[in-house]
Amino acid sequence: MSSEAKPADAAAGAATPEVHPVDEILPPGRMLVASLQHVASMYAGAVSVPLVVAVAAKMSPGDTAVLMGGSLLMAGIATLLQTLGIGTFIGSKLPFVNGVSFAGVGVMLTIIATRGGVEAGMPVVFGAIIVSSLFGLAVSSYFSRLVRFFPPVVTGSVITLIGVSLIPVAYDWIVDDSASGTPEPKSIGLAGATVLVMLLLQRFTRGFLKQISMLFAMIFGTLLAIPMGLADFSKLDGAAPVGIPSPLHFGAPEFNLPAIISMCVVMLVILTESTADMIALGRIVDRDVDEKTIARGLRADALGSALSPLFNAFHASAFAQNIGLVVISKVRSRFVVALSGAILVLIGLSPAAAALISVVPMPVLAAVSLFLFGSIAVSGIQTLLQADLHRGDNALIVVVTLGAGLAPALSDGFYDAFPAWAQIVLGSGISTGCLLAVTLNLVFNHLGTKEQAAEPAAEAVEAAATH
Repeated sequence: MSSEAKPADAAAGAATPEVHPVDEILPPGRMLVASLQHVASMYAGAVSVPLVVAVAAKMSPGDTAVLMGGSLLMAGIATLLQTLGIGTFIGSKLPFVNGVSFAGVGVMLTIIATRGGVEAGMPVVFGAIIVSSLFGLAVSSYFSRLVRFFPPVVTGSVITLIGVSLIPVAYDWIVDDSASGTPEPKSIGLAGATVLVMLLLQRFTRGFLKQISMLFAMIFGTLLAIPMGLADFSKLDGAAPVGIPSPLHFGAPEFNLPAIISMCVVMLVILTESTADMIALGRIVDRDVDEKTIARGLRADALGSALSPLFNAFHASAFAQNIGLVVISKVRSRFVVALSGAILVLIGLSPAAAALISVVPMPVLAAVSLFLFGSIAVSGIQTLLQADLHRGDNALIVVVTLGAGLAPALSDGFYDAFPAWAQIVLGSGISTGCLLAVTLNLVFNHLGTKEQAAEPAAEAVEAAATH
């Protein structure tokens, strides 16, 4: 009897389609733990961009909480768009966590500065984000054909520039923490202690604790700041546990051409990073990523970015650190990441949760941000290692991109004598560097011999994906 049942069972098994790990729905307990790991892994990065902008623009605690709440809410919505998708048009349907992109920080701070502050600057920032995101949505279907103009020498230079140009911001936070304008020993000591805790956790722990080392270090640093007199919990006063973010909190968007041009450059950087990340993630989860998948994923990024300003948030893009978590955890289910998106939405709907982050002392934020900004720079260097820097032309592209792009970060007021519209473009080293890198790559690698012009696009994408 058993020998007769086996063929029947085998036939039944053969008739049942095997579920790909990406489409697998895990048991509730395991799914929740895996989702929380993703949230913990990207949380500090998700709130860093609004914090950088808020602190640099000297925003009030209330406005800072609005930015952080909106960023977390839209990170969750963009993650849901990416993992669950809308039909066959939106979303890569890969285990992709989305969050606020660092690529636009320099442009946003330049816009706010040239417009004279938050009140006049934020509407222009949000208007430029909306238009640039719609631009990204329009070109998403064709972007895979443009990738050959963004080889590793271009993407590596720009990503490195993003990380390195943000590092001075972290040091400025330690200075700003002091009333005298000079960093005090206790502020530097608090930042150093926070870095030490992160290093110890990274070296001597594993699994979930290692993944949340940055979050744990923030908590440790905040607690240590209390007896040092560097913690201020008054920012929690009046913060409601639940609340809907006020749409267009900073006013109706304004549309300024130079700001829009700069943000469109930022959008191209975001599309390039997301393309590379999708290709890398496809290999990790063993799912083919073709042009249609890339286009759907880029549309999810662009749509999430276009909606973000309505809830006081910025451009959305893939978080590369969560791709690393997929490798470490070996959990490939996109529904796990979708649940993490839902958790981010819930956190974004809690003003108290957003305000809680704003009480973290500046030296602690500086220490955590040094890790984040440094990681971005290292990611760019890893991409540059895939470029043929033995060729003098490619090395020259890197040198000029970094040299010109770092001018605003290393020399305060470098472009102050220029007209306001020019400062918006030039004052962002990332925009300037990206435009230079693309232009120089065209001149040296595409407008020459046929052999130069025939550089395979697939090879460029494959190398960029390793970042």
